Amino acid sequence: MSGASGKLGQAIVAQLAAMGAGEDVVAISRTPDAVAFGLGQDIERRAGDYDDPALLASAYAGLDRLVIIPSAEMRPGIRSRQFLAAIDAALAAGVGHIVLVSAMGTRKQEEPHIIAPYWIGEQHLMRNAPAWTIVRMNYYAESFADDARMAADAGVLVGLRDNRVAYLSRDDLAAAVAGVLLGEGHEGAIYSATGPKSFDGAERAALAARFTGRPIDFMVVPEDQLRASLTQAGIPEELANAIISIQSDYAAGNYDIVTGDVERLSGRPPRSLESLLASMGRIEAGEAR
Repeated sequence: MSGASGKLGQAIVAQLAAMGAGEDVVAISRTPDAVAFGLGQDIERRAGDYDDPALLASAYAGLDRLVIIPSAEMRPGIRSRQFLAAIDAALAAGVGHIVLVSAMGTRKQEEPHIIAPYWIGEQHLMRNAPAWTIVRMNYYAESFADDARMAADAGVLVGLRDNRVAYLSRDDLAAAVAGVLLGEGHEGAIYSATGPKSFDGAERAALAARFTGRPIDFMVVPEDQLRASLTQAGIPEELANAIISIQSDYAAGNYDIVTGDVERLSGRPPRSLESLLASMGRIEAGEAR
């Protein structure tokens, strides 16, 4: 697994350790010592860096199956280059089956749209890999919790139009990816990993208010107003572009998708957004930031 020290990587490693039944797991990261702490020493750790293709090829040597997790890089062109480097390194190392973690609504887009690198990576993978699987993820439920905390001070969640989103927990995505790695018959498949229900703006605002303990409404704003508010708040341009891209995809309905793919791949139904928020506990007034 490439990108194993991040939150999703750690969750996939944990799922593989729980589900693997003796499978050898190789965790690859720029910081391999940080991977899978507490899960025992039966997981091999290797150094790998998306910005160092030679090191990647060495890290991928001897692997049967590989999952490529995108980096958190937001600067235009960087993540695209990293996807290409990782796929090419895997091909050079002779990896038999490459699994790419992608994003819901992936289609042809230009940088700096957040979807552009996923489109480039998917196309390169499909054209060149002998066997591949793509798992497209909906928006993280955990990220919605962060959105709710930030919305609490202003009292509003904003969108470019009313829209619906089927939020997915990180652990459910990890279980779905682990199911692909450990299963058979997934070559050439594109899966859509979603939560069990799609929520509109008013429903999300109500959940955010219950979670934070503070009044929150949903408000539709034009794109230029949203961008101006992000700039005024000191949000870096790369992150502002990502937020605008996500909101435009929300508005287009690209996250309004509910499938059975998580349960199909992992053998368990995905967790509800309400359940995940309840497990986090209510945020007391003054704590939301």
